[in-house]
Amino acid sequence: MPTVRTNDVETYYERRGRGHPLVLVHGAWTDHRMWARQVETLADEYDVVAYDVRGHGRTGGSADQRYSVELLAADLKALVDALNLDRPYVCGLSLGGMIAQTYAVRYADRIGALVLADTAVSTRLTRRDAVLSLLLPKWATAAAVRLLGPERWVDVAFGIASLTRGADWFGRDERVRAYVRETMSGFDAREYNKVFGAVYDFRAVDLTAIEVPTLVVNGEFEDDAAFRHAEVIRRLVPDASTAVIPGAGHVSNMENPDAFDDAVRAFLSEASGGSAGGRDRGASF
Repeated sequence: MPTVRTNDVETYYERRGRGHPLVLVHGAWTDHRMWARQVETLADEYDVVAYDVRGHGRTGGSADQRYSVELLAADLKALVDALNLDRPYVCGLSLGGMIAQTYAVRYADRIGALVLADTAVSTRLTRRDAVLSLLLPKWATAAAVRLLGPERWVDVAFGIASLTRGADWFGRDERVRAYVRETMSGFDAREYNKVFGAVYDFRAVDLTAIEVPTLVVNGEFEDDAAFRHAEVIRRLVPDASTAVIPGAGHVSNMENPDAFDDAVRAFLSEASGGSAGGRDRGASF
């Protein structure tokens, strides 16, 4: 089982392929397996690394009392250094996108291009964000997770997501939904809440400081707020473009992997030639 020391944890990773390094950062309460298709299909062009973020999967938890996106970005930097990855392309989804954008700002000399999928620039950007934070404050959610346990809480969380984000937000592929349920339910309450705290407390980084070509990807069935976040990124990042993945919701790389891979491959091909160009790719993939 390949691991590498990143700060105070042993981080599990999988690596395949040859070419320019591409690091894939998964979302909250999932693991490296969400990138299985991308590891397989993109390895013919890139040195692909998928790893388990602190608190997740085979990396597991740590003694830290709380997690933050800044800590998780520092772990990513330690992984990049330990594996000697030269200015890797970094692709993150949801929480992974928060980690990736933080990494791009903090370690600007250690990244070659950026893909932000189904993510947010802050958990306080929109009016709906503010309303949800009032209705579901961090302390109350943490208490509910401790009381119910993660497995029962997941049923509640899926119900809330369906009401607030739409029935298709978790996609229409039952295998993907089952995977997300499985991984979320496998957490213990303490680690679940530390991950939740990192997401809940995330605030905007200085997006204007991102110096590399950036692609912002959303599934077609993402909620409206996600597209507002994408527009903020496109407006503030100097060299940013967007893509919409048809027939997909929040886990767009799993729900329509062909379109997702095509969008990423085309973007990285352009980015490597210095011509990402800030265009809107629309729903062409």
